[in-house]
Amino acid sequence: METKSEIDPKKFKIAVVGAGSWGTAIADMLACKGYQVELWAFEKEVKSQIEEFHKNKLFLPDHSLSPNLSSSNDLTGVVSDKNLIVIVVPSHVMRDVIQKMAGHLSTDTIIASASKGIEQKTHLTMSGVIKETLPEVKEDRLTVISGPSFAKEVAQKMPTSVTVACKNPAIASLVQLVFATSYFRVYTSDDIIGVELGGSVKNGVAIAAGMLDGLGLGGCPYDKRNDRNSPPGASSGCQSKNIYRTRGVWRSGINLHG
Repeated sequence: METKSEIDPKKFKIAVVGAGSWGTAIADMLACKGYQVELWAFEKEVKSQIEEFHKNKLFLPDHSLSPNLSSSNDLTGVVSDKNLIVIVVPSHVMRDVIQKMAGHLSTDTIIASASKGIEQKTHLTMSGVIKETLPEVKEDRLTVISGPSFAKEVAQKMPTSVTVACKNPAIASLVQLVFATSYFRVYTSDDIIGVELGGSVKNGVAIAAGMLDGLGLGGCPYDKRNDRNSPPGASSGCQSKNIYRTRGVWRSGINLHG
C-alpha cells in the first residue's frame, strides 16, 4: 500500500458502490482530482446516461460528470482489484449489496462507508453490517465518512466538512488525503461509532429544529445544558464530541434546517 505522500491518482484505483445523488457526487469529486473512478449503478438507465452523456439525470440532474468517471452494472467487476471502495448505498440494502462483494476484494483494499443509517432488524451501524458480512475486511482498513453534507452542494463545489473515522490513524489520514479538496474539508477520528451515530440521528434532530423554529423557540434543540446529561450514543462508548460537533447532530441539525 502506498504511503500518504506517495499516492499517484493514476495508480490508486477507486470504486464507488451506489450511484444515487451522494454516491455520484463523491465519485465525481474524486474523478475531478484525477483518480480513475468506477461507479456501480443498480439502475441500467443510470449507467447508460453516464456512458452516453456523462450525466446522472435520474439522481444528480444538470451536473456534468468528469470524464475520469466510468459506470457499470457489474458489482463484482467494479469492486475487484481496487485500492479503495467507497460504499454509498441506502442502509436498508447495505447487507444485500455487500454480500455480493464477498470474495471479490483484494487483501489490502480499504473500505469507506459513506452510508448513513442503522439496520432496522439488527440495530447495527453500517460498519457493523460490513464487519458481519465481509469478515475478510480487516478492522484497521475499515473507515466511515459522515458529516453535514449535501450531494448537490458538493457537486457545485460549495464548502463542506466531513469526518473520516478509522481505528488505524494512518489509514484515516490516507483517506483524508484522497478526499480532501479546497472546498471539501476532511477531519480524522478514531471514533467510528460516534461518527456513524452522529450521521444517523441528525435528520431527526433537523426535524426537531424545524419544529422549534416554527414555534418561535429557535432552531437548535441542543445547547450546553446537554453537556450535563448523557449524550446520544454514550452507552455505545462513542465520544460525545463526535455527536455534537461538525461530524455530529448539533452542526448537522443546524445545516439541515437552514
